[in-house]
Amino acid sequence: EHDGNSFLVVSVKKMFTYIWQYLYTAFFRFWLKWFIRQVTGKCELQRICQGYNPGATRTMKTEYSLKSSKSQILRNAVNVEEDEVEICVTRIIKEKNIHEQKDPKFKINLQVCLLQISGYQRLCVAVEDLRKQAFDSAVNEHENMLLKFFILFVNNITQSQFINKQWGDIGFQGDDPKTDFRGMGMLGLTNLIFFSENHTEVARQVLSHSNHPKLGYSYAIVGINLTEMAYSLLNSGALKPHFYNVVPGNPQLEHFHRVYCYLVYEFDKFWLKEEPESIMEFNHYREKFHEEVKRLLLEPDVALCLTLETKQ
Repeated sequence: EHDGNSFLVVSVKKMFTYIWQYLYTAFFRFWLKWFIRQVTGKCELQRICQGYNPGATRTMKTEYSLKSSKSQILRNAVNVEEDEVEICVTRIIKEKNIHEQKDPKFKINLQVCLLQISGYQRLCVAVEDLRKQAFDSAVNEHENMLLKFFILFVNNITQSQFINKQWGDIGFQGDDPKTDFRGMGMLGLTNLIFFSENHTEVARQVLSHSNHPKLGYSYAIVGINLTEMAYSLLNSGALKPHFYNVVPGNPQLEHFHRVYCYLVYEFDKFWLKEEPESIMEFNHYREKFHEEVKRLLLEPDVALCLTLETKQ
């Protein structure tokens, strides 16, 4: 009976929350915005661009304002193409009857926000396209990328040695690593190469940790798993605060790869600190790490940038 009452209370709270959100969005928000504009002489977008420093808070409030607008012009602005941002801002200025002379910084501030908002969506598309590219051993570029990754860790490898027990030493499941890319496609391989090529010494250090007799894990397989984590964080929108804080414009694939580098480095530290009993507990600790990252991404000033610890 107690559980039934608790469920009823929660249901009633959810219902009132939904009703309030609906009324606020449909009625109160419009009149509140109208009233504040009469008092300040500035529309909501102007107040946001003027009242907040560049970064996640300003851009996310701008995004919410645009999506919530009754104007089709403003709602369409979140999907604007990069080369049409300036034209789009001009249309918004006309639509909202904004006097540029009185607010000269508004135009450039809104342009930056639109580049970040629409750029994030384009980044999602670019990442998805790379993920959908299946690894194909018949494609020379794919084979060469796989060979490049191996050479960063193992010297004197030749094309004929591709099916080699040494693949297991760098964390693939078997002697032939090609099947391990099925879930994340070329995105998984590209991330592995980016980290190993741009932070080679760190990658070798992480690989040595992964070969620990007690705390070891599969370097490449875990790396591909962390690609899936970065991919899910991107698609859910959780990475918006990071990109809006770190990239003052249109985010590129390289910026996504750098988030991956952060995840690999931080997960390695997390794994060693937690000291799991065995690799069989990987899913539990992977989810625990995932939750920690998501909590970080709730901070308005978050920046998931790789910071290497210096040896004393």
